Amino acid sequence: MPELPEVETVLRGLAPAMEDARITKVEVRDRRLRWPLAKDFEKRLTGKMVKGLGRRAKYLLADLSSGDVLLMHLGMSGSFRVSHDGLEGKIAKYHHEKSKSAAHDHVVFHMSNGAVVTFNDPRRFGSMKLVARAKLEHEPLLRVLGPEPLGKEFDAAMLAKACAGKKTSLKAALSDQRVVAGLGNIYVCEALYRARLSPKRQASTIADRNGKPNARAEALVDAIKAVLNDAIKAGGSSLRDHRRADGSLGDFQHNFQVYDREGESCPACHGKIRRIVQTGRSTFYCPSCQK
Repeated sequence: MPELPEVETVLRGLAPAMEDARITKVEVRDRRLRWPLAKDFEKRLTGKMVKGLGRRAKYLLADLSSGDVLLMHLGMSGSFRVSHDGLEGKIAKYHHEKSKSAAHDHVVFHMSNGAVVTFNDPRRFGSMKLVARAKLEHEPLLRVLGPEPLGKEFDAAMLAKACAGKKTSLKAALSDQRVVAGLGNIYVCEALYRARLSPKRQASTIADRNGKPNARAEALVDAIKAVLNDAIKAGGSSLRDHRRADGSLGDFQHNFQVYDREGESCPACHGKIRRIVQTGRSTFYCPSCQK
């Protein structure tokens, strides 16, 4: 499933095609996404201006002139494809290899600037939902989310407070969207490696008895921000579906220090990278460096 850097890459690819443009037509070819599309989906979107695009955790949000917000999630295999007429050089292309099959083109947005934005999802785990802007903070899909890791408010004190008293592993805590939003398996592994913290370490050990941050919390927050920013600059990580807005592969997979490198040498100490299973997911780490 795409994580924060990949969703941010999608956002940056779609923004030139959708922002400040009107949705002139909506084609729904299959309503059966993760949740069925609303019966009035097309009506509520047609003729509306996209005032802006944003991201919350792994969700894309299109702010509409009607006062609604279109909440979109890529799911496991969802992708967007932008085609255009006479807009080369102005609108970035966005496509995935697997999105070439029109049989999985479920929703198509025709924009007033000539762009055609197609949502393709072979597994249909993606979702689209219209929410009134005034009720967005109460939306069940969003209200449980923790802080944005790249937001100014996210710091060591906030993370330590969220982890204080937790008996789960640090890997499990960071993967919990209620603790910090947008992180997934790849970037949790990479951030823990950069911070030199074991994924098996108890989450509460980044806080003191009063819930205040210690040096581990400081190092971990710095590592999270750094690895996410580096991944965004590289266009995300391309393992299966993800591609950049120009159709090329993301590059960050070439910069993995531990993820998917079981048995290889640690870049720092030349020990062997190990793989273990935590909460049903593979965790990669260096047992020599990460304590």
